[in-house]
Amino acid sequence: MLDEPRALLVREWEESPAPRRYWYGVDGRGGRWLFESIEGDLGELWAVKQIEIAPDGEVRRYWWRHPQDDHGFLTDQALAPHDDGLTELTPDAFHGVWRATECACGADG
Repeated sequence: MLDEPRALLVREWEESPAPRRYWYGVDGRGGRWLFESIEGDLGELWAVKQIEIAPDGEVRRYWWRHPQDDHGFLTDQALAPHDDGLTELTPDAFHGVWRATECACGADG
């Protein structure tokens, strides 16, 4: 889970002008995961936004303003696209889903 200092770091990343990369993956239960990531100082990829779409269609969105809830949290691990089976997305595809969905928790973003 994200503590307050980590949430502030994610906010710094979110507000930075650094280039972004976008990812999509499916888990073993049929859930879908989308990430907006930024590259860290050592080349690792850190999620600054995350969308989870459960098999039943319930959506959860996490970012610095809503880093966690009772169902999950913005990943605190670097993304490993090849190991995690993630496919790169276009920025428009990610942002289209972000704008089209609303978090089941009621948080906006």
